[in-house]
Amino acid sequence: MHPQETLLTATSAVAPQAPQRRPRSADARVEGTSPMSDEHFSALSTEIMRVMNTVIDGKEESVRLALTVLLAGGHLLLEDVPGVGKTLLAKTLARTVDCSVNRIQFTPDLLPSDITGVSIYNQSSQVFEFRPGAIFANIVIGDEINRASAKTQSALLESMAEHQVSVDGTTYNLDEPFMVIATQNPVEMEGTYPLPEAQRDRFMARISLGYPDTAAELAMLESHQSVNPLDAVQAVVSAAQVADMIETVAAIHVAPAVRAYAVALGQATRTSPQLRLGASPRALLQLLRAAKAAAALAGRGFVLPDDIRDLAHPVLAHRLLIERSAASQGVSADSVITELLATVPVPGAAPGATIGRTPIPRATRDSR
Repeated sequence: MHPQETLLTATSAVAPQAPQRRPRSADARVEGTSPMSDEHFSALSTEIMRVMNTVIDGKEESVRLALTVLLAGGHLLLEDVPGVGKTLLAKTLARTVDCSVNRIQFTPDLLPSDITGVSIYNQSSQVFEFRPGAIFANIVIGDEINRASAKTQSALLESMAEHQVSVDGTTYNLDEPFMVIATQNPVEMEGTYPLPEAQRDRFMARISLGYPDTAAELAMLESHQSVNPLDAVQAVVSAAQVADMIETVAAIHVAPAVRAYAVALGQATRTSPQLRLGASPRALLQLLRAAKAAAALAGRGFVLPDDIRDLAHPVLAHRLLIERSAASQGVSADSVITELLATVPVPGAAPGATIGRTPIPRATRDSR
């Protein structure tokens, strides 16, 4: 295990550990962030993706989406079969940032206090002292999150939504930036606790890596034999720089027509006869934030309807519940989203026209 990571495997005899922080540069700062220049943003984001692609073979789109979620200030759910690189992707993204990182190995006996922390009585001072749990880090990697009980899973709800933890009547703010990257295996369900809808709704996006193609798998077999490429990964951005990049993304312009398109898409999921649960208002907020990050990574200061369309599947699909009758006929959340994308009118597109890059007037980033 890398010395800069903390691995927490809970047992009844193990007390929660305080997060181990990576050393930061002398000029690192998190508070008082401000948007950075287009050139600086592009250089940093390109370098992050370049480093990640040296470890994750043939998954450029997954790498880009993971970075999109980070810059949008969201949380990421990696859901796929074992052995395709879910944890490797999470650890690689975490190591590109010079900040505190904790890893939690979710197990059935993991307790909520192992995540949030616990107050312990100090006999020498005769007062209760708070011992932070594993959630107190900039990036928290939750491996096999569905192997913990629902009671333990719920310990993440407050921290993921409000970036804070409440223990014994006291609220503790988490460091910024803050991101949870969780993995789970959707195939082997024996001995697991499926994430409830409220928990899944906390994740901005879900990624399924899938199997690599032949060329990428051959390259992986060659490069991963004698050494682990992850060992060579060095941080390329500081926590302060990531905070500045998130602030830059937040200032991206969204035209009223694009916001209306996102709302129309969300309302279409709520009225679809194939769905018994559509997209929540939080889902639409996170869809717009992710679209802003995608626009920034593309070098634009404004969001296109195509950004909404490109992110509709990873941001919305894991939040939707299929009607039982539709599910029995093979209908999936992704197929419903594809159908809705084809029927909800796109702003600026003529009826029946092929969807392309919709001409939205260029706008500068706010606060620039």
